[in-house]
Amino acid sequence: MPSYLLAVDVGTRSARAGVFDPAGAMLARAVAPLDLHEGPQQGGEYAADQIWQAVCRATRAALAEARIDPASVAGLALDATCSLVLRDRDGAPLPLGPEGRDTIAWFDHRAVAEAADCTATGHRLIDHLGGSMSPEMQTPKLMWLKRQRPDLWARLGSARDLCDHLTECATGAAAASACALAAKWAYLPEHGGWQDDFLAQVGLEDLRAQAALPDRAAPMGQPVGTLTTAAAEALGLPAGLPVAAGLIDAYAGALGTVGLNADGARRASLTLIAGTSNCIMALTPEPLFAPGIWGPSRDTVLPGWWTSEGGQTSAGAALEWVLARWPSDGAPRPGHAEVLARIAELLAEQGPAFGAHLDVLPDFSGNRSPLSDPSARALVSGLSLDRSFDALCALYWRTAVALALGVRQIVAQVTPEGGAPALTIAGGLARTTLLKQLFADVTGLPVMRPEAEDVVLLGTAIAAASAAGLYPDLPAAARAMTRLGKVLTPDPQRRAAYERDYQVMQRLQAMRAELAAMKR
Repeated sequence: MPSYLLAVDVGTRSARAGVFDPAGAMLARAVAPLDLHEGPQQGGEYAADQIWQAVCRATRAALAEARIDPASVAGLALDATCSLVLRDRDGAPLPLGPEGRDTIAWFDHRAVAEAADCTATGHRLIDHLGGSMSPEMQTPKLMWLKRQRPDLWARLGSARDLCDHLTECATGAAAASACALAAKWAYLPEHGGWQDDFLAQVGLEDLRAQAALPDRAAPMGQPVGTLTTAAAEALGLPAGLPVAAGLIDAYAGALGTVGLNADGARRASLTLIAGTSNCIMALTPEPLFAPGIWGPSRDTVLPGWWTSEGGQTSAGAALEWVLARWPSDGAPRPGHAEVLARIAELLAEQGPAFGAHLDVLPDFSGNRSPLSDPSARALVSGLSLDRSFDALCALYWRTAVALALGVRQIVAQVTPEGGAPALTIAGGLARTTLLKQLFADVTGLPVMRPEAEDVVLLGTAIAAASAAGLYPDLPAAARAMTRLGKVLTPDPQRRAAYERDYQVMQRLQAMRAELAAMKR
């Protein structure tokens, strides 16, 4: 009987496919790059057809690496960033420019003015977004399309979150998942679904018809359809395979860790998905409203549960920036592993004094949480003309410290009443013990590391297992397929040293806001 699971995760720069067994062990993983066009003012675009081709390449490569019979695969699920795919009335790409790109990247900030207009409505939807609409949401991007590109709006036939577009590529079913709709659209399941009065207030009363949006969301862990013959051939999988409702990548990561806390009790959990950006996901049995936090959104990870999301748009990207901008004088620039190894040596020699003259606000792409300020930018205090390798290591380390301090600030907003017992952490940014310990020391919380190498793919595989009927429901699949790795406890002495840094960070944030006000 078929029992393997195929999970696909489409991130910012690559598509990743993983083959899993029913116990949650990953047998193979393959990666295919994406063609991302980055424009001015934090703009970003893709071609959705190229994304699908990358998904197909990664899937075929993962199946080949796993050396399993494709007929033994029981189910498929796909997750993706919350990028926005636009199609015309014939289902062809709706080109945003002469290059033919039809997908606005999740991090694109072209709709800042439109987001502010959404916030000004004071609609109850805004209460579910931390009090402020983000330009990274889908509503302001579609407002921008209607206002700035009426020629394209007149031709619009559909608009979908990338995860839902990919499930449509796989099944032909034009579904929209509960995860995507409640998290990123004007959709509140506890208030009847689509908030048509809000859409009318912002001039999008025709959106649902123009974009062919379904009336109801597809439940998490349920199949939206089966794999078509054409998609099966492209992916190297059997036709008729159940395909689960799509997931947003960070929410898939939360699903891939929630089983570590799920023993049947309704207990809150906190997960940090640390990568190019950082997402701090709180899963709670009751709704949690907090300034600067996206949510609460219901049914976006587990049925009946509420998810609140805080985030840092630039996390791993900030550390990449530090490496890329350091003057190398033509020599090969050091990589993350080399820098982290040297940082460990310098910390052993100098302790908390290492790099303490540097203070960083790492908001290169705005402060998503908890300040809800897309115009915020990074600050570095204490730079000198030192161009040595150790100076690079100091700036890298203090940027990492600043990211951890930002996580502490967000955790304070999303921690439910009674506190959080631990912070589960996953993602490439936190694969080293040094950085995991940093998050424990700064937040003061024990850090749990899942056994899984890739919890986003695991969460997507959990959805596939549920859709395929391998488990009774989604919570049962999560409990069965997750395993706890090592737990790191915070060091009280280091925690005390970071208290000063936390106070400095808050002062720098206040100073930045004051300077911005002076320039208006």
